[in-house]
Amino acid sequence: MLLPTLDWHPQPRLEPLHLDWLARAGVEVAVLRLDRIDPLISGNKWFKLVHYLRAAHEAGAEGVMSLGGAYSNHLHALAAAGKRFGFPTAGLLRGHPQDTPTVRDLEALGMELHWLGYGGYRERHAACFWGPWQVRYPHLHPVPEGGSGLPGAQGCMTWAASVREQLAALGWTDYHGWWLACGTGTSLAGLVLAEAGERPVYGALAVPPDHGVAQQVERIVAEAGHCKPRYELLDGSRGGFARVDAELTDFIETTTAIELEPLYTGKALMLLKAHVEAEAFAPGTRLVFVHTGGLQGRRGFE
Repeated sequence: MLLPTLDWHPQPRLEPLHLDWLARAGVEVAVLRLDRIDPLISGNKWFKLVHYLRAAHEAGAEGVMSLGGAYSNHLHALAAAGKRFGFPTAGLLRGHPQDTPTVRDLEALGMELHWLGYGGYRERHAACFWGPWQVRYPHLHPVPEGGSGLPGAQGCMTWAASVREQLAALGWTDYHGWWLACGTGTSLAGLVLAEAGERPVYGALAVPPDHGVAQQVERIVAEAGHCKPRYELLDGSRGGFARVDAELTDFIETTTAIELEPLYTGKALMLLKAHVEAEAFAPGTRLVFVHTGGLQGRRGFE
């Protein structure tokens, strides 16, 4: 059942981003549109899943199970992939039952849902966590929350080749770095591995700095055997994950050149604006902004 899934290789487009504050600073930005690879299986989540799906296939599993919250982009993409390619999925959710647009989508897409409460969800990193679920679902392969870890990062490495293939169409001969939102650090780690020290990767933290993103990136990079990573984590969390203030909301609403959401891409682009206006980048700098998707999650803020 999983084999047809592995034959799908979406190619995200690279598009120029035209904004007044970029033009004033002489900084050019192109957006890697992961949000437009598919109407449902959208964003960076597919790329973080693909190596786990390959591992599930090689293990002889019929489908996969994973974890997330009531607005999880990860579970949404996983459920959509299961529906599209015909493999079973199960989702283990944080907290107690909620009726959200995302949860309704998961159910409509055929994902079997289990609510863990908050205490049960906190146990997800324990060595024994998956044991009972593998007994219950022996035909499903477990995937970490968000597709995090080295396999998830390896799936994101393909973005670098995709960007380089599209530079000429932009009139660019090269670029000087990457900018993207970070929830677990997995996507950033993938780009760090792909660049192998050639260009820096800037990660705008969507969660506070004490949430372990730096440690996660270090673990992935070390596991991959990469000894000279070139990246910087910057706090864009605005005080907490899912913390949305009036300034952020106004920025998203007035940035009409690109669709943004408040948890990841809105915070990331807003932090980039602050750095550009602080002259952190010299005129002539060319950056690739990764649109990591997540637009379905905006429904929780409407």
